[in-house]
Amino acid sequence: MEAFDCVVVGAGWYGLGAAKQYHFTHPDDSLVVFDGQATVGGTWAAERLYPGLKSNNLLGTYEYPDFPMTTARFGVKEGEHIPGEVIHEYLKAYVAEFGIADCIRLRTKVLSAEHQDTPEGGWILTIAASSDANGAAQEQKRVKTRRLIVATGLTSDAFLPHFEGQETFGGRVFHGKHFQQHRDTLQTAKSVVIFGGTKFAWDAAYAYATAGVETHMVIRSSGHGPCWMSPPYVTPLKKWIEKLADIRALTWFSPCIWGDVDGYAGTRNFLHGTALGRKIVDTFWSILGGDVLTLNGFDKHPETAKLKPWLPAMFVGTSFSILNYDTDFYQLVRDGKIKVHISEITHLSPGKVHLSDGVQLAADVLLANTGWKHVPPVKFLPEGIEKELGVPHAPDNNNTAGTAEKDLACQQDLIDEADRQILQRFPRLKDQPVWNKAFVPLLEQKGLASSDAVTPCTPLSPYMLHRFMVPVSPRFLRARDVAFVGAVSNFSNVLTAHLQGLWVGAYFAGRLAATALPPAGAPPEGADVDLDALRRETVLHNRFGRWRYPVDWGTGRAPSFIFDAVPYMDLLLRDLGLDPHRKKGAFAEMFSPYGPEDYRDVNKDWEAKQAAK
Repeated sequence: MEAFDCVVVGAGWYGLGAAKQYHFTHPDDSLVVFDGQATVGGTWAAERLYPGLKSNNLLGTYEYPDFPMTTARFGVKEGEHIPGEVIHEYLKAYVAEFGIADCIRLRTKVLSAEHQDTPEGGWILTIAASSDANGAAQEQKRVKTRRLIVATGLTSDAFLPHFEGQETFGGRVFHGKHFQQHRDTLQTAKSVVIFGGTKFAWDAAYAYATAGVETHMVIRSSGHGPCWMSPPYVTPLKKWIEKLADIRALTWFSPCIWGDVDGYAGTRNFLHGTALGRKIVDTFWSILGGDVLTLNGFDKHPETAKLKPWLPAMFVGTSFSILNYDTDFYQLVRDGKIKVHISEITHLSPGKVHLSDGVQLAADVLLANTGWKHVPPVKFLPEGIEKELGVPHAPDNNNTAGTAEKDLACQQDLIDEADRQILQRFPRLKDQPVWNKAFVPLLEQKGLASSDAVTPCTPLSPYMLHRFMVPVSPRFLRARDVAFVGAVSNFSNVLTAHLQGLWVGAYFAGRLAATALPPAGAPPEGADVDLDALRRETVLHNRFGRWRYPVDWGTGRAPSFIFDAVPYMDLLLRDLGLDPHRKKGAFAEMFSPYGPEDYRDVNKDWEAKQAAK
């Protein structure tokens, strides 16, 4: 049986960042990255680059801090969105640059991970390797690893419901994840129905409409509604929106439960703890959201009005997206080239999609953007260990007080305590938005079904990970043999991937700041760290999204946030023993946006800190 010091599962932004950072912190360890796809990149793998795919980010904000995406090397100019093909090439270059190319094994899926209940821990993985890109000729075998990093992300396992009558439809029915494999329909289809209101759906609608295909978007009248879409530049000052979220002074307007780590607790307390402050906060969000709505001009045409978002801007997480198209998306709607329907799909029949308002749409393609399964696509063993791991699992209704230590996610008393603390600190969050009084979970809609054990609608416990990365049960704190990276989403994902990777490497080595976690190998109960306090903080941080981002995070999925990313990175830097204030001068610290350049020397700083000990 092959044995490794560390296995990373997933070769997207987070998996590659974690592998590179583990190699940095443990240069002599054996390392392997398994990924079931045929190429690296995760969402940006070659087989997932659907037509017209670009980054929401403009050049300069979507790169690892220590590997700039230069115009000279990658051809993208300042002020341009980055084509998917360029991002894929960039990730391949990153792998080569940092010497981890030989560690990557593609077309290799991790089926299960069984924890070894010994003092030193470790895992036995069952993997299935394919000999071709179609996944055929799979060979299963077992490998052993001392440490496991799960980096499967939030968009790995697509969910596609069964539509009543789809066997008679006669056309193609597929999930947006597989658009690339069905790209020929841009030339062969006469009419397409796109189900969903997410950015994936907007991209698909744009691709088909600009290819001359009759295009219909069906957004559930009982669903979440259209996603927020913004131009790249907003406010009368035409500020770069993705950088607005990383200006420290603007993060103060977001009620953030871990925000005080930035050292500006007094300002935050005024803004969120006083009536005047809350009025200022409401005004800020009203101006920001109103400016985006005005720039989009939704109300200038009855068809574009159907794409107006249903949720106030303040409460939106990373479903907030950017208009990154070559031409005006809304002109396609005004011209009738994209027809928007706020309705339900009740069933399919030969060549038709039937809606709940009686409309019948002739179609030979149904592209469904119906979400993702919100659990890692790895079976963890022994059975029931998900509770200790802090990953989504079916709630255990038979818990007793004696199981509390092993079932953190189901500790209602801690959840209640967290809710009280959140609402006491941020009274504004008591006034939750009613984004759709008629909401019905997807699979409760007539005409849709699924035989899958896990769907986006399955009522599972939420993620419950310390710093959104590691379990807080004694078994795993003692062994320090597992971490989850990428179980979080924000506008600064690549910076987060870089810092999470370094944090995990330091965690495995027991080299975080002395009070961050119990020392490596020590029984957590006997360490200086208060384990109960650690649990309470973990629940508090994970529960926060239920109130702050009620659609993106509050529905039980993984943490998703926008204006809270800089304070989150502050947390990680504090744990690493580094100063999170990385600007020169107080004015720049408050008003200059944080970007990759500010974290470029983090590894060097941490290495120097370790050498000085």
